[in-house]
Amino acid sequence: MQDLRTRRRDDAAEAASSRSDLADNPFRADRDRIVVSPFFARLGGVTQVVSAAGSGLLHNRLTHSLKVAQVAGVISDRLLASADSAELLGKLGGLDRDVAEAASLAHDLGHPPFGHLGEQVLDRIARHRFGLADGFEGNAQTFRILTTTDVRGPSAVGLDLTAAVRAAVLKYPWARLHRPDPHPSTMPNPPRGAAEPADAPGTGSSKFSAYSTELEDVAQAREPYAGVIEPWQQTVEASVMDTADDIAYAIHDLQDFHRIGVLQYAPVATELGQWLANAVELAGLDDATLASQTRRPGRSLEQLRRRMHVRDSWIVDDDAFAEAVARVRAELVDGLLATGFDGSIEAEQAIAAFSDRWTNRLVGGVVVLESPTSRSGHVTLRTAQWHEVQVLKFVHRRFVLLRPELALHQRGQASLVTTLVDALDSWLGDRDEESRLPRRLHDLVELSHAEFAELAGSAPELLVGATGEPVAGADAIRGLARGRAVIDFVSSLTDRQAVSLLEALSGRSSQPWSDSFVL
Repeated sequence: MQDLRTRRRDDAAEAASSRSDLADNPFRADRDRIVVSPFFARLGGVTQVVSAAGSGLLHNRLTHSLKVAQVAGVISDRLLASADSAELLGKLGGLDRDVAEAASLAHDLGHPPFGHLGEQVLDRIARHRFGLADGFEGNAQTFRILTTTDVRGPSAVGLDLTAAVRAAVLKYPWARLHRPDPHPSTMPNPPRGAAEPADAPGTGSSKFSAYSTELEDVAQAREPYAGVIEPWQQTVEASVMDTADDIAYAIHDLQDFHRIGVLQYAPVATELGQWLANAVELAGLDDATLASQTRRPGRSLEQLRRRMHVRDSWIVDDDAFAEAVARVRAELVDGLLATGFDGSIEAEQAIAAFSDRWTNRLVGGVVVLESPTSRSGHVTLRTAQWHEVQVLKFVHRRFVLLRPELALHQRGQASLVTTLVDALDSWLGDRDEESRLPRRLHDLVELSHAEFAELAGSAPELLVGATGEPVAGADAIRGLARGRAVIDFVSSLTDRQAVSLLEALSGRSSQPWSDSFVL
């Protein structure tokens, strides 16, 4: 098992790579390769929730990834320190701290400019404009960077990572449509992310970790785990990364918006307090009445409780939910938000204490399950902590993500991404200017064309358009390649690079040189 886990993508390059890596441990060498990649460095300029715009008060994708890796390392150490857990982990394919940390550092590499908003826009454009059935997905883009578009590995195709690290990055270890067969979207209770979006039937899983062009890499990475875990299950190290991501997201984004004054005491206290005071009455409302009253305090939280019953009946517990709401009310609302952030030492200490206390509590609730439900990985949270994470994430969504001011800001960003794709696609279609394309974009077109041409010969069933029709013919393949290349190029930009590149393409910039083409 260990030899297969340390197998690299390109065995022929192994000798050369081992001479160039500073670390002797292959998993630690992978972690180092990820850290020195410019795709990792660019995360410092990519939105986590809202653009940091140079502020030291908001997380970006880089600082988030570093904290996820930190949490993943602690989880790994705690699980391996328990003899019972360590034995079970060995039976499930193994847990190595360096692998979990490497996957955590890499897990957001594929996020495009402007965070999840950019992801949604690029997916829509990829499917509807370019006819790419795979569309765009940040997790799949991460795997594509690690195995294909980053050129810092010894074979100049991807980073040439070990099988264990590549498998650990596969948070959703399936393609949008075709693999594995049977596809997890057809399961009676699909894994998280595997189900099709309710508003887009026939488009495949809403979340997935590989495009059709990278399925061979998925198969090789997952080979060591055949017969050990199900094809649709995360590896243990992927599960550690996923759990660490949930913990970091639940805590750190709340701190950010407390710091900048967005997360206010009164509305959060009222929502949680009203639900706690009227839980029995709210539980008696029919769904239609509840939906019509969502602006009234306590109703949104009751809707969350009901959604949890539908989606996660394997763990949801009303008593645990009520206790989680009470704990969040006491520690977040009455403890942290009750005193506004004023930049003082006392305020910073309060945030640090809140973060430490919650991180320790949630990490302390991590357990290993031998036979988890399809909705959970082998590494998950105990019932109490699982409910607390759901409530913390609810507060973030309800009182930050759904704010009208953020929606206004994001509509502008969506328009920017759309216009930028249009401008680059137009440039690609201009034969008079084709020779002056950014070299990176030109190379990505050639790479994508080679990939789609190979698929047409080796696995034509994977080569379908966005509506599921077979794609054949040189022109159709060139069209797919052009679309994928533009999406690859735009998704590799930082927020600032996307803005400056559009300014240059639209004639609003007076500067002839730009760093927007480097990736």
